Amino acid sequence: MKSFEDALKHRVGLGTAPLGNMFREVPEEEAQTTIQTAWDQGVRYFDTAPFYGAGLAEMRLGKALSNYNRDDYLLSTKVGRYVLDEEENKEGLFQYARKNKVITDYSEDATKRSIEQSLERLKTDRLDFVFVHDVSPDFHGDEWLGKFEEARKGAFRVLTRMREEGVIQSWGLGVNTTEPIELAMGLEETKPDLCLSATQYTLLQHEHALQRMMKKAEENHVGIVVGGPYNSGVLLGGEHYNYEKAPKKIVEQVNQLNEIGQKYNVPLKAAALQFSTSHPAVKSVIPGSTRPDRIKEDIEMIQRDIPNDFWEELAAKGFISSEAPLPIKK
Repeated sequence: MKSFEDALKHRVGLGTAPLGNMFREVPEEEAQTTIQTAWDQGVRYFDTAPFYGAGLAEMRLGKALSNYNRDDYLLSTKVGRYVLDEEENKEGLFQYARKNKVITDYSEDATKRSIEQSLERLKTDRLDFVFVHDVSPDFHGDEWLGKFEEARKGAFRVLTRMREEGVIQSWGLGVNTTEPIELAMGLEETKPDLCLSATQYTLLQHEHALQRMMKKAEENHVGIVVGGPYNSGVLLGGEHYNYEKAPKKIVEQVNQLNEIGQKYNVPLKAAALQFSTSHPAVKSVIPGSTRPDRIKEDIEMIQRDIPNDFWEELAAKGFISSEAPLPIKK
């Protein structure tokens, strides 16, 4: 099995939530071209989930990657949800998804069922990494600790066995808040070793994550994959912030960051990718897109030269924490 270091030349992977028709209907040709472009640009790590379009993102990824040697890329998907043949009306993030009903269940049986379905949709015989998806306050509210306990007794144990048996390389949580990852790292019987943290360690939002999650990750030798490095697009001028309508305060902050970026000729995409990957706990960053030209741009931006003065001004003006590791050139 390949490691991140072997597979990722530039530490950029592809997140596929947008390919599950998140926010809009993505034509099949556009989806396939996006994945192909990522491959052509040297991307060799792909992350997906049953939740993304009720299996649509997995199906699209499986179709594209079936053309390549399975040993040449890394693949992660998620458990905690499985898909039924029964249909339902969709709303929210994936209102344009397949109509198949998605069931949330973190038990042992559901975890095995989810993995079996994912393998079929992905047209592969193995997974490299598996994340327990959305066992988090933003999805389950006050009931999240009960869901976490269900996952601890179910999904965590299944995935720990799979890791011990060499079936998968790593497992962890895939969430949009920091607390579940912190809690999981404190377990003894079923300890994760790779977690996907979406939107929490970004140029725009990282203070809270730095205080505990990132420190504990280093102490416990847990790798972090950064998802949502553009905070759902607002950092690049989009309308969404952390999967919801961007509040005025955040838009104003982005505008201020842009002004500083323009002063030093630094696109915020470059700053975002390089900021997130500068932390020693971070193994990869996985921006998601359905636009092939943006995939090329991601690779260019993570290699772009950024002057030290840019980072120093952001820190001096309080836009980035004084505790955050930065890509300062010596």
